[in-house]
Amino acid sequence: MGKTNNLVIVESPSKAKTIGRYLGPGYTVKASMGHLRDLPKSKMGVDLEHNFTPQYIPVRGKEALIKELKADAAKADTVYLATDPDREGEAISWHLKELLNLPDAKAQRVTFNEITQKVVKDSIQHPRDIDYNLVDAQQARRILDRIVGYELSPLLWKKVRRGLSAGRVQSVATRMVVDRENEIRAFQPKEYWSLDVTLNRLGKPGSFVAHYYGSPKKRELENEEQTNAVLTDIAGKEFTVTDVKKAEKKRSSAPPFTTSTLQQEASRKLGFTPKKTMMVAQQLYEGVEIAGEGTTGLITYMRTDSLRLSDEAMDAAGDFIRSRYGKEYYYGSHHVFKTKAGAQDAHEAIRPSHVELEPERVRGSLNADQYKLYRLIWSRFLATQMANAVFDTVSIDTECAGHVFRASHQSMRFAGFIAVYEEGRDDDGEAIGSPLPDLTAGEKAAASKTEKTQHFTQPPARYTEATLVKAMEEKGVGRPSTYAATISTIEDREYVEKQDKRLVPTPLGEIVTGLMVERFHDIVDVEFTSNMESRLDEVEEGKQQWQTLIADFYADFSKELKDAETALEGVRLKVPEEETDEVCELCGRKMVIKTGRFGKFLACPGFPECRNTKPLVEKMPGRCPKCGGAILKRRSKKGYTYYACERGAECGFMTWDVPTAEDCPECGQTLFKKSGKGRMKPFCINEKCSRFLPEDQRGYYKKKTADTEGTSADTEEKPAAKKTTAKKTAKTTVKKSAARKTTAKAATARKTTAKKASPKKKEEG
Repeated sequence: MGKTNNLVIVESPSKAKTIGRYLGPGYTVKASMGHLRDLPKSKMGVDLEHNFTPQYIPVRGKEALIKELKADAAKADTVYLATDPDREGEAISWHLKELLNLPDAKAQRVTFNEITQKVVKDSIQHPRDIDYNLVDAQQARRILDRIVGYELSPLLWKKVRRGLSAGRVQSVATRMVVDRENEIRAFQPKEYWSLDVTLNRLGKPGSFVAHYYGSPKKRELENEEQTNAVLTDIAGKEFTVTDVKKAEKKRSSAPPFTTSTLQQEASRKLGFTPKKTMMVAQQLYEGVEIAGEGTTGLITYMRTDSLRLSDEAMDAAGDFIRSRYGKEYYYGSHHVFKTKAGAQDAHEAIRPSHVELEPERVRGSLNADQYKLYRLIWSRFLATQMANAVFDTVSIDTECAGHVFRASHQSMRFAGFIAVYEEGRDDDGEAIGSPLPDLTAGEKAAASKTEKTQHFTQPPARYTEATLVKAMEEKGVGRPSTYAATISTIEDREYVEKQDKRLVPTPLGEIVTGLMVERFHDIVDVEFTSNMESRLDEVEEGKQQWQTLIADFYADFSKELKDAETALEGVRLKVPEEETDEVCELCGRKMVIKTGRFGKFLACPGFPECRNTKPLVEKMPGRCPKCGGAILKRRSKKGYTYYACERGAECGFMTWDVPTAEDCPECGQTLFKKSGKGRMKPFCINEKCSRFLPEDQRGYYKKKTADTEGTSADTEEKPAAKKTTAKKTAKTTVKKSAARKTTAKAATARKTTAKKASPKKKEEG
């Protein structure tokens, strides 16, 4: 029997390295680097007249990789498509099968909920066919987003501002932030008062503070007059202890992480954005080099809405808890959490792949962000299988002149899971109260001090990134795989901005949302979007055809689009100018932010009488690699953009490269990227880091010529080919000056035609 030659294709090099180590000889593991085939960027790529057929093309810049994978696939006995275990991963596997011309018998689909040696080998032994229901669900989402983006964006360009975009989920998320801001503006504060008394026991030592509860039933003191009336009633009178309630209170651990709760908790406890959380979690899932262990996947798949845990994982946690903390800290059996209705439940909750790999044990092999997130996931999972925390609670009611004052306190008797982990909160939580004397009913006490305080009800809080994720999940807007990207998109498009970690709509975001609510109500309706997610789930379950879903949507959407274009004929919506605290030194007016050909700048609102302008100092994501300070976006006198440390000459850092919100997974410093079209992926500029990219390697992708682009009829490279042909013609016609001029004009004409042939429109990212 001959030696087998199997090809395994995954998305990333790190995942390929981990899996390759587990499989050993006989398996070649290659990375596709994400999608190899997608809708074109230069046109819609969806045939609206013929059942919404997508027109996929190879991703530009990956021609050499596709050629390499085709050659490897041709030599392989079996090709295992091992992309991520979700809709997107299923679609990538299908595109690979189609692009590499793999017959059904040769293409085998395998998935890994966690990348461990046991799971990888078991999955290879039990492959399956591609799930076309999953592929169809992904296609439906992709095509819906493409239609909305490409059809709506030009309208926004004409009526508001060029370069804007709309998206099926991003527009709803923006509306949620705008609606919250409108709630805050419309909020009417309501007055109320609190009243506390310090009570001294009569005949016994000890004092305590009690809070006004009611007269005798619970009621709120609405104003100072009511508060003073209570004070008058109790002045100089004794208080009687009427009720003492002692109880044991148990608190259970929080459930294991889903994508949503991981993003929320990482935001609360670590200050991570959802995007950063998912980037670091991806690294932990795909595998990192652990001293003494080799490349190891540390957590299960991080895109999930399930609370399910495997029996093996719960057994391992139980063994660890009993040996490390003692049997009294173990829950006593498998602690199973019920997954909420509507969850896909295709994967387990997020947990460590090896509970015995404690955070401190692997800390030396992880960068700072990886360690923090792994410790969070490991601790949360372990806590789910630990005993309840136990508290002793006491509540005391005292009465005076028909008014009841209450004091309460709780103390921890047994830490249980809190010994390892306690969930963060977005609010202040429940007050524990001060320790209380050992009181009995009938005891007397006298007030030694009273304190009244005026309060006002507060408006609903602005969303943070964490609470917006929570609200999106609760309302069914988006799915685990889209939360982080959606929030990142609405910030990048400047529809919302962060102020003190809270999301605030910009004037632009409010104008666009107002237009969308008026003319495209379904697109920004939470319930409609939630129902669409449910219908996408039905496609995944094989209960509905994806073309039917899109046809139903497009029938109403296309009508709304035509009506909007008619109603808005000749209308141009103006975005309100944002006033700043910067004062014009020429006329004393407060300057406003305007947008020009070189971006935003400060201008005097007194134009044309006053023409004063100033550059706008814009804070960028990331940190200065020299001193850790903020990085500011600045513009030279000639309009060129550069980036410099806020400390100026004191630090001296300056670069033409654009700082990003991503940190280097190795050293933790800010990653940079080249600006403009054709830019390569972000790079590290820390010379001491193993991922450092030298200056001469940070440039742009080289443009492909007609000879290297290929001649496939379904590619989108024709305009580029025309440009190349024009250049070649101009170079080879060198004998006569007139001929050169004619050729140059022809080349220019072709370039113009090529540009006109590819108008790019934005869609939801």
